[in-house]
Amino acid sequence: MRAALTRTSLTRAPLARVSLIRRLFAALVALTLVASGVSAAAAQAVDSRIRLDTVGYPPARPKRASVAARFDEFRVRRGPDGAVVFAGRASAPVRNEDTGEDIRVADFSALKEPGAYFLEIPGVGRSPAFRVARDVYVGPFRAAFEAMYLWRCGSSVSLARGGTTYRHDACHLGDARLDFVGRPGERKDATGGWHDAGDYNKYVVNAGVTVGVLLRAWEEFGPRIAGVALDPPNAHARLPDFLGEIKWETDWLLKMQAADGSVYHKVSTKDFGPAVMPEDEQTERYFAPWSSAATADFAAMLASAARAFRPYDDAYSRRLLAASRRAYDFLRAHPESRRADLAGFTTGAYQTDDADDRLWAAAELWETTGERAYLADFERRARAFGVKFDEDWGWSNVKNLGMVTYLASRRGGRDRALVRELRAALVSTADRVVATSRAHGHARTLGTKYYWGANGGVVNTVVVLQAARRVSPKAAYDEASLDAIHNLFGRNPYGRSFVTGLGHDPPRRPHDRRWLGRPHLRAWPGYLVGGGWPKATDWADDEENYRVNEIAINWNAPLVYALAAFLEETPPAERRRANRRAPR
Repeated sequence: MRAALTRTSLTRAPLARVSLIRRLFAALVALTLVASGVSAAAAQAVDSRIRLDTVGYPPARPKRASVAARFDEFRVRRGPDGAVVFAGRASAPVRNEDTGEDIRVADFSALKEPGAYFLEIPGVGRSPAFRVARDVYVGPFRAAFEAMYLWRCGSSVSLARGGTTYRHDACHLGDARLDFVGRPGERKDATGGWHDAGDYNKYVVNAGVTVGVLLRAWEEFGPRIAGVALDPPNAHARLPDFLGEIKWETDWLLKMQAADGSVYHKVSTKDFGPAVMPEDEQTERYFAPWSSAATADFAAMLASAARAFRPYDDAYSRRLLAASRRAYDFLRAHPESRRADLAGFTTGAYQTDDADDRLWAAAELWETTGERAYLADFERRARAFGVKFDEDWGWSNVKNLGMVTYLASRRGGRDRALVRELRAALVSTADRVVATSRAHGHARTLGTKYYWGANGGVVNTVVVLQAARRVSPKAAYDEASLDAIHNLFGRNPYGRSFVTGLGHDPPRRPHDRRWLGRPHLRAWPGYLVGGGWPKATDWADDEENYRVNEIAINWNAPLVYALAAFLEETPPAERRRANRRAPR
């Protein structure tokens, strides 16, 4: 997630100027097509001021577009024949401070008939095409999760989509040297796992939030997920495909534990590697010294995974739990927060204090074992944090994961007063997310907050919203969850999808060494890019600009979670049909 290549400084036209050029070009194209006998509705080119989910909408859910233009009326037309199927009027304008635009909303929620459509606004233009369908998020869910398989390290991968095969050969089979952990010249097996981001290193702390969110998706939406056919090869016949892929990561994590129970912080080159395919990166890779955050995240991940795997592979589940206990016992003997000594590395640091990580580990170990010592540890730590949830969170703050596990538990013995306080805090936090989304012109659940990888933060809010929905089943929590998805698929200042291979005009040149500097290669599908910062309008589809256009496992995981939450829209029989229809 932290790339370090020589960057070029590019001067880019302001968003408004680019939009004007596009509109003039669109008008020229439209006139040419009309002169050739094509209908005016079909001739209109897409106007980026009309911003909606370019993948689509579940039929019974709200459907809204944000429009950065003055208008009174709009129409929704059916794609194949251009017939008007819905007409409506604009909302009052909302000033969008992060883009400096006045946004009006076109609400077409009453349109529930499945089909392919586009939105047309007289005097403005038309939107990209979108679908209304109960299976609308099955394909995107599959793509976002199969992207994890394409990140595999230590194995060849191959996935065919849309007539293109995405593949690389087995890589990094020498992982890794022990020079930085007191054993110069020695090696220990650290093959496997997922590459972290646009680079090929592997970081335990970032694996923590990634695996944690994916396992929350399985715990909450497992039956829906199991109904989706996934392509990644699953060598474990007893495991569902989803867990089979997560096992690729947990198998690697088991190799990251030292004999004393501590966990090495990462496996990495000393410096960021060159822009080559993973099998061509021959630079030596090393274990980094242990950190308490990595050790605590390891304990949390593997305790949670032990629950998930238990019904399918009890022996593996017990192995995971034993490793988790060893890590927790080590932490008990070393109560201080210890950051890894990374003096020999310039690659991703992922350094963080460990209070939130230890809290999460206590919650997962208690939920898996029912042992009161873990429960007491969690409850003590939760009160020390002030009994609250965070609207914006990620790899450096995983407290929410521990809090959600505790509240979702069906075990007895919890502190009833603490449960009441946490439930109230969760609902209050979710209500703030809803209010932020409703006040924003693009219904962005983080509002005007932008930072490196904030697109991942947008979908992290869905974990909080869905937890609140289970405590207090308000429709607003689902609506805001969907708004987070809509924002990433096109209801944003660009009118474009932020996920490779999905929706309208998706990123084509994200920062990823698998195609960096090789413009003839197509971007691999299913990856969420980080998004613009420090301003909303700072995103560029530029492979050199890793600050806004990199990809990372901890951003894809909440996208998988968010999409899984709405697989419920598709009955099992329809999911099977959607699986068969999906391009292979």
